[in-house]
Amino acid sequence: MNTEQTPPQKSGFTMKENSEYMREQRQEILIGKEEGLDVSLYSNPEFNWLQMEQIRMGIHDKIDVSQYADPLYGYETMKQIRLSVYSSIDLSSYLSRGFVEDELEQIRLALEDGLPIDLWLTDDMYVQQIYEIRIGLYEELDVSVYADSKYNWMQMHELRLGLEKKLKVSYYANYLFSHWQMKEIRLGLEAGLDVTHYAKLIFSGTDMKKKREKLLKEKTTMYMTADMLGIDIKPYAKKEFSIFVEENGNKVFAYIQWVTGNIVTVEDIYEALKSRGIVLGIKHDIISEMIQKRRMNEKVLIAEGIPAEDGENGWFEFFVRLDLPRIPAPLPDGGVDYVNIEAFEMVDENEKIAVYHPAKKGKDGQNVFGEVMHANDGVEKKPLKGKGFRIAPDGVTYYSKLNGKFEYIKGQIIISNMIIVREDVTAVTGKLEVDGSVYVIGSVYSGGYIKATGDIIIEHNVEAARLIAGGNIMIKKGSCSKNDCFIEAKGEVSGSFFEAANIEAEGNIKANYIMNSNINTMEKVIVSGSKGMLLGGRVCAVKGVDTYNLGNKSHIKTVLEVGKNALYEKSQAVFAKKRVQILDELMMLEERWNNILQSLPPDKEQAEVLIKKLNAAIVAKDHELADLDAEVSKLDNLTDQDMKAVIVRGNAYEGSMIEINTIKYMLPTHVSRIIFKLKNKKVVMVKL
Repeated sequence: MNTEQTPPQKSGFTMKENSEYMREQRQEILIGKEEGLDVSLYSNPEFNWLQMEQIRMGIHDKIDVSQYADPLYGYETMKQIRLSVYSSIDLSSYLSRGFVEDELEQIRLALEDGLPIDLWLTDDMYVQQIYEIRIGLYEELDVSVYADSKYNWMQMHELRLGLEKKLKVSYYANYLFSHWQMKEIRLGLEAGLDVTHYAKLIFSGTDMKKKREKLLKEKTTMYMTADMLGIDIKPYAKKEFSIFVEENGNKVFAYIQWVTGNIVTVEDIYEALKSRGIVLGIKHDIISEMIQKRRMNEKVLIAEGIPAEDGENGWFEFFVRLDLPRIPAPLPDGGVDYVNIEAFEMVDENEKIAVYHPAKKGKDGQNVFGEVMHANDGVEKKPLKGKGFRIAPDGVTYYSKLNGKFEYIKGQIIISNMIIVREDVTAVTGKLEVDGSVYVIGSVYSGGYIKATGDIIIEHNVEAARLIAGGNIMIKKGSCSKNDCFIEAKGEVSGSFFEAANIEAEGNIKANYIMNSNINTMEKVIVSGSKGMLLGGRVCAVKGVDTYNLGNKSHIKTVLEVGKNALYEKSQAVFAKKRVQILDELMMLEERWNNILQSLPPDKEQAEVLIKKLNAAIVAKDHELADLDAEVSKLDNLTDQDMKAVIVRGNAYEGSMIEINTIKYMLPTHVSRIIFKLKNKKVVMVKL
């Protein structure tokens, strides 16, 4: 047999369009499949496209999306949970307390900055209040002055501004004052007025404004009179200007009011800065120019801190293609072009496949008070996992260990042996058994036998043969036999057509038409295109069938068994047996744990290593049990009463029998665009 390892043609897989999804939802599923993600985690019409996007982003970043993949969560809540996972922050306790969306964002940001938000957070607070507390903590203000839900957020804002500008906020730190009243008192304090004249509950905000403006006018009149008489009142009177500290203490502005006789000097500005504790980034030239040119009624930047610069996150640079088209091109009739698709990328031994660029540290800054503004360091990514590659001594460069097929699946690199057969496989060729994948550039004819631990890809046709794969099987042109073709796959099986084939797969089975075949899959059978047809034979698909046409006008018997059928029961029995095995192993580990605790080795270091190793084994086995239970539960949920068991997008003809959860229904007449589902233990039809 002529075999060699050279780059082949390439291929991918498809997503069947489902009209129950809106365009944006379909787009999110399409993007996920293009990225090689497990889109089943969000292929649920109960998720809107924004929710789907958040789940897809989490899957792409390899986090546990089960923490938020719930239609009851709004997309913004999902986003905050997703972002919190990146920072190793647990928001579950806040979710249980009723905080959602923007509230969670403020809590997350506070926790990321190491701020003690929990000291001041109460369940009745809403987003704007939490924001004011977070900003106050960030600026290291005494938030105890206003971190109380009896203050609304606007009152909190006024108190925070006062603290920020180092004013005596005790004059208005009373929740009985409205925020308008608080503002008038704050403005009076900023102008250096004696606010005791109007900082009283009996005065409304409008009254306070009038009194503040009157005091300001009296002060201005004093300046004008003194100016006319030639009296120097500088030592006795304050000047009409304000200092504003903004952007978390990063910027300081001066505002000199246009009032006749208003005399403000450079010394006045410096004195005001000194009294506020502003010592860094003072713009001396700007202050001098502002006074000399009498820039009045203008907000002028007179001091500026050094902003913190966050570091860059670590990232991987790949030297092989990750963007292979994962979805075959559509045909004019809506079918799928399985012939002209790329399935894999080939790499050579010792070929450089990726380089990791480490995260960069952030650069701390300082605000105008000379306080350190801490920067966030970039986040490191975990080393790539998978098989078939090695990491160079530098710890960042990844090389292929062998000539083979490169895949990047769910965040893992998989490089496996790929045998390329440049001739047809027949009985004469003999059995071909490969630890890896097989790519046949020709066809597989009568008596052909291929067994591979990876994928099997056939460029042309398959006739009477046996194919067994530990991964996916793709037959680009299709399979036609006399019921003596046997195909088994741990993954998906796809091809242009299948006629009189016997197929068993753990993944989906996809084609443009399937005729007189015996099909068994734990997933779905999907037949694409307006000419697509599922005709004759028996189809056993636990998660359902999605086809364009079912049966034909000749009433050929076509049997569909979906849901909790014999295949499902067999799978559940396997799950149950595996669960018993895991429980037995757990019991043995726990028994050993108890024995070790009673007779620990005298050497402390040896004892710690033993305990740590055994504990890790118990934890791993617990996770294995949890994963198994989750898989069982997921399968059970997919086959419940709400399951859209059979979707027919074109015509369904009499002679077709649909069996859902062992309940049978023989189609009595021709129908079109229909969904078959289970309701009250009966198979019913619903218009698509």
